[in-house]
Amino acid sequence: MFTWFIAKRLFRDNDNVKRVSRPAILIATMGVAVGVCVMIVSVCVLQGFQQEIRGKVIGLGGHIQVVNYETLYKTEPSPIVVDDSLVHTLSSLPGVRHVQRFCAKPGMLKTEDAFRGVMFRGVGEDYDTTFLHRHLVAGTLPVFSDTASVGQLLISSRLASQLHLEVGDRVYAYFFEQHIRARRFDVSGIFNTNMSDMDNNLAFTGIATVQNLCGWDPLQFAGAEVMVDDFNRLPQVSALVEGVVNHTHDAYGAYYSSPTISDLYPSVFSWLELLDTNVWVILILMVCVAGFTMISGLLIIILERTNFIGVMKAMGATNTQMRRVFLCFAAFIIGRGLLYGNLLAAVLIWAQMQFHVVSLDPQSYYMDTVPMTVHWGYMLLIDVSTLVVSMLALVVPSYLISHIHPARSIRFE
Repeated sequence: MFTWFIAKRLFRDNDNVKRVSRPAILIATMGVAVGVCVMIVSVCVLQGFQQEIRGKVIGLGGHIQVVNYETLYKTEPSPIVVDDSLVHTLSSLPGVRHVQRFCAKPGMLKTEDAFRGVMFRGVGEDYDTTFLHRHLVAGTLPVFSDTASVGQLLISSRLASQLHLEVGDRVYAYFFEQHIRARRFDVSGIFNTNMSDMDNNLAFTGIATVQNLCGWDPLQFAGAEVMVDDFNRLPQVSALVEGVVNHTHDAYGAYYSSPTISDLYPSVFSWLELLDTNVWVILILMVCVAGFTMISGLLIIILERTNFIGVMKAMGATNTQMRRVFLCFAAFIIGRGLLYGNLLAAVLIWAQMQFHVVSLDPQSYYMDTVPMTVHWGYMLLIDVSTLVVSMLALVVPSYLISHIHPARSIRFE
């Protein structure tokens, strides 16, 4: 209590602060504030970026895909039986949120002045359309029927621009097998995810339409997408799915396989993991900056309080007590810096989330604005880590007080 009381009086005593220690305290406070602000904003940007990219990839492919083993080594999907029994079994696994069947077939969209090769992805009534609704920019979603071929098509804005198509336009699709097959579609909607690799090569229609084009039986599909409750538990859920389907085959002799989304798009997820390294570098640098500014500030404060330290020692204060006084004094400065840093970070994050101040090139970053995701646990961890690391860094400089002798320091000016 003694050290806490003295440190608080020193911290509040602005009238006797000398001309050198005042800017030193200000610089130390701002150093902590800027470091904490940069760390919080960096983590929020990283979390937002990873969540946005991961959500787009998963939205177009699911967490786990149950497919024909041959599909992993071919450009055109091979059929696999996905009956109601298999769907029920997969849905009942712990951690599985939803299971939806899909079909796929490569083809070509052609207009009078342009053409483009695409993968026609057929989805049914059990398909979760939340992701497509979120990224729909014009028109409406097609009728995703399990039984009837409706002939409606959902294309990306990139395809619409390349083929000069708008909502309501008719477009012909061609499929190349032993002979060329043509099918007419009406563009019912246009979506945009800014994922160029997928937007350039993907078109959605009803699952019955693609099934008929492939000539498959009603229970044959390209596969099933398994959605999990928590992405962090994907390895555990994937192991359960493997135990159910891997090394088994359907009535036609086709063997099942269950790759995860990270297996299907390893480059994307490796890139997202690499971002963690960049943020760790930023965090370490900012903590070092905050620590060094606090060390220099504490040394200046101790030197300018030499007379005070001498008087306190002459009155019976020990070296340990005086070290604790100035460490508490430093803790007050760090606390003020944390407060300012958190407030500044909150303002920047709020401004970006509300007004999208900082924009990005969608061609390079797969989104047109810097995403922000607030994780209160990480923010608290940054604040606590900054306080602990800064205080530990100040322990050694505080031993300077042990070399201050009362007789000489009282005469020190």
